[in-house]
Amino acid sequence: MAHVIYRLLTRFFARYGYGAVFGGVMLENAGLPVPGETVLLFGGFLAHEGTLRLKWVIVTAILGAIVGDNLGYWIGHSGGDKLLRRIRGHAFLTERRFDQAENAILRYGAWAVFVARFIAGLRILAGPLAGGFRMRYRYFLLANAAGAVLWGTAIGVAGYALGSSWQRLVHFARNLDLAILIAVVAGALVLIVRRHLARR
Repeated sequence: MAHVIYRLLTRFFARYGYGAVFGGVMLENAGLPVPGETVLLFGGFLAHEGTLRLKWVIVTAILGAIVGDNLGYWIGHSGGDKLLRRIRGHAFLTERRFDQAENAILRYGAWAVFVARFIAGLRILAGPLAGGFRMRYRYFLLANAAGAVLWGTAIGVAGYALGSSWQRLVHFARNLDLAILIAVVAGALVLIVRRHLARR
């Protein structure tokens, strides 16, 4: 399976180059179930091989993430909460996932958008949900851009660092979301405990 993915991505990048990075990342962040993170990792991988330049892979990914999330935001904003309620419970947007995302956006606002950037399922939903739930655009834009810079740089560099082995890269991609989720949960628990102690 890994070799099939490798061949497909190689052909795709050979034809579209940096446009493949931009398109893959942009479509995922706009709300479509496209493997943007895998595309970016592979871009870093090809930069290690000398096919692409890492600097432009990262810049292209950051731009694609910002543009995609903004598209998602305005789609959600234009369709409103009714559009989101209509698709609630369908495809990858299960009722539980929708309710969790809604609660996070309404409770944590910009921080939820920033953290969602690093979690595959939520990365797809962040823009449309923020727009649908009428988050203030300037807060969304700031969190979106900050998350895009950090995410694009980290994932691009990771793909470059693992460029010596395609198998290692595939293994890394499979475990990346779990590691990030654990780190986010651990960080949230630390903040909750600190706030509790401060109140006491």
